[in-house]
Amino acid sequence: QVHPVESGGGLVQPGGSLRLSCVHSRSVSRLTAMGWYRQAPGKQRELVATIRSDGTRYLDSVKGRFTISRDNAKNTVYLQMNSLKPEDTAIYYCNPSNPRLIQYWGQGTQVTVSS
Repeated sequence: QVHPVESGGGLVQPGGSLRLSCVHSRSVSRLTAMGWYRQAPGKQRELVATIRSDGTRYLDSVKGRFTISRDNAKNTVYLQMNSLKPEDTAIYYCNPSNPRLIQYWGQGTQVTVSS
């Protein structure tokens, strides 16, 4: 596997929840900080959550609503998203949080928050 494979997106009403999964390459070290990114239509891609050996970091707009986690045995990173808002609508991707370590982008998974 060369690029990450994201899944778990979908259409959800405001206030709803989704859990995204990302299976990444086995070549990614367990110590590598990983991140979830998103790109909304007409906007630049942004880093929304990071998981590192010393903890997690979040974009201010998702703090308290999103939780990033990882299962190194499965080479998988998760993003639990609660209390979703229309402004969370975007394509979500995962990759190392250090841009220098990014080799390929996956297809991403579409999250649409709408009533």
